[in-house]
Amino acid sequence: MKCLILGGAGFIGSHLAEGLLAEGHQVRVFDRPNLVLPAELLADPRIEWHEGDFLNTDDLARVVPGSDVVFHLVSATLPKSSNDNPAYDVETNVLGTLRLLDIARTSGVQRIVFASSGGTVYGLPNTLPISESHSTEPLVSYGVTKLAIEKFLHLYHVLHGLDYCILRLANPFGERQRVGAAQGAVAVFLHRAWHGETIQIWGDGSVVRDYIYIKDAIRAFVKTLSYRGEPRIFNIGSGQGLSLNQLIAAIEALLGRPVAVNFEHGRKFDVPVNVLDITRARELLDWQPSVKFSDGLAYTLAALQGAESR
Repeated sequence: MKCLILGGAGFIGSHLAEGLLAEGHQVRVFDRPNLVLPAELLADPRIEWHEGDFLNTDDLARVVPGSDVVFHLVSATLPKSSNDNPAYDVETNVLGTLRLLDIARTSGVQRIVFASSGGTVYGLPNTLPISESHSTEPLVSYGVTKLAIEKFLHLYHVLHGLDYCILRLANPFGERQRVGAAQGAVAVFLHRAWHGETIQIWGDGSVVRDYIYIKDAIRAFVKTLSYRGEPRIFNIGSGQGLSLNQLIAAIEALLGRPVAVNFEHGRKFDVPVNVLDITRARELLDWQPSVKFSDGLAYTLAALQGAESR
């Protein structure tokens, strides 16, 4: 199939490009100008690269037509900062997506696959693990806009027949994750620990999250290409929780030495636990994670070391 990845030069997008190519699909990548592109992908002649602004209708109209499937990975905000300016969150993410959907429905696009946020859309859990039918009461604007986009995808399907699939991702980690970013605890913590730097943790380290190795997550994205039917929303995670303290312990075990940690006051928007129920994806997408957290952590460290040795 002819696949367009919006945000394809980033952490998830670059791995998705590799996953789609491995299955024989054609890949077109669209992302912001002046990004440092993954060298291993930049040299691949099978990838069609395009630069532009997600909020520019002309740029979208240039890359969307001719695509069978559009993978929408773009987000202009982060969970921790989205509450600072909710209006900007809506203007960049929701309005930008609406322009995309208008172009897609008139350009012959068969399906939109959207990367939503399993870590923020549910809010405080009533039950664990959290299934797709759980109530959605996000504590951050980031989660609210993700939900709004999910609702507009459904609306455009009802009104215009534009098919879609939504993956509510847990916390992906792995090779090429940005260590200087404001999210991505695994890569950030691992990089700081490896360099002997102090790790900052908000709260007492008891916050539990669901971490999914990137290549496992990508297999779920690829699975959506052959899936047809209801439902269209899937949790994609490991199905297991890991506290920040347990994450630190795993890093110490991998490095073979203790690491320095500084505990700060907790943040109001950090829910105490988030673990996703992946039963639906296992039964309907024929997908489940296969990489143990400890193995994924080792792969991530090897990639960090390799990148800095070049």
